[in-house]
Amino acid sequence: MFGEGSRTGDLESCFQKLVVFGSGEGKMGGGVLNGWKDIPMELLLRILSLVDDRSVIMASGVCTGWRDAVCLGLTQLCLSWCKDNMNELVLSLAPKFTKLQTLTLRQNKPQLEDEAVEAIANFCHDLQDLDLSKSFKLTDCSLYALAHGCPNLTKLNISGLAFSDTALAYLTGFCRNLKSLNLCGCLRTATDTALQAIAYNCKQLRYLNLGWCDGVTDVGVICLALGCPDLRSLDLCGCVLITDESVIALADRCLHLRSLGLYYCQNITDRAMYSLANSKVKSKHDLWNSVKRRGYNSEDEGLMNLNISQCTALTPSAVQAVCDSFPALHTCPGMHSLIKSGCLNLASVHCACSFQAHRAVSLPHPAH
Repeated sequence: MFGEGSRTGDLESCFQKLVVFGSGEGKMGGGVLNGWKDIPMELLLRILSLVDDRSVIMASGVCTGWRDAVCLGLTQLCLSWCKDNMNELVLSLAPKFTKLQTLTLRQNKPQLEDEAVEAIANFCHDLQDLDLSKSFKLTDCSLYALAHGCPNLTKLNISGLAFSDTALAYLTGFCRNLKSLNLCGCLRTATDTALQAIAYNCKQLRYLNLGWCDGVTDVGVICLALGCPDLRSLDLCGCVLITDESVIALADRCLHLRSLGLYYCQNITDRAMYSLANSKVKSKHDLWNSVKRRGYNSEDEGLMNLNISQCTALTPSAVQAVCDSFPALHTCPGMHSLIKSGCLNLASVHCACSFQAHRAVSLPHPAH
């Protein structure tokens, strides 16, 4: 199943590096270790932290002691290396690795089925971070199972999948601690109805990817702005139906927004840009209150990434106003965080770095 032979040689090598040997026997903490199968749990977990996930899984089958140690100590697992039989692997591991908090199941070809996700939901109740991207065989049953079995989820990636908006809305009703949600390419899932549910249930949401969800409209985005004021990153690239109203709502309500993707949102005009620029005034007031509460944090500086590529209705003056308001937006080489590809009319827009560099070159040098 794993595509390679035994990895016990790797474990032996790690053991020799970490244990002091004397007269053919390892000694640690006053005890004698006759072989690497006798090592204590703490040392075993340290060794396993140095090897790949395949070796960890194989180690869990060495003996009951190792199995118990791995099952109790393993909190992160990635199975994306499994090119075949991932479904069967998950079915066999889920009942053992019940302490998992992070699980990555991204696939190059669809393998995972609902029964595997149901097993995860039945046994891995501490799960917080789950990546199911490219699991094209999954149906709504998987989201319903996760809703009941994994209510502590804070990060979920279901990009490209075709769940119904009803199933996603149901999930958010149980997984209310979600902070990061990737719905990129989920055309059937990411609708205004789903966004309304997210806004109502997931008040702590910080990162949301809606890239190429072309059914999203101002209705859904405005609900998000009202319900998720702590948003830090929002990708609306390819959401061709949104207008200035969405950006205005975000500028007005999401004062912690640091990254905004508007690629190919061709209904966006200067009005949206000026609303972003003017939001800095509110942000400064919010920043001052934040500093008084918990000290200065660089993340409180405002927009740090803005993608307006192919937003051909924008003019240089409006975009320059945004750039001037947020010093973290850069157009200079190697630091592009204001992305304006395909907008030839915006070639004159430059960040403060560019102006300073130009000024330094232009100033006359003192005579010697």
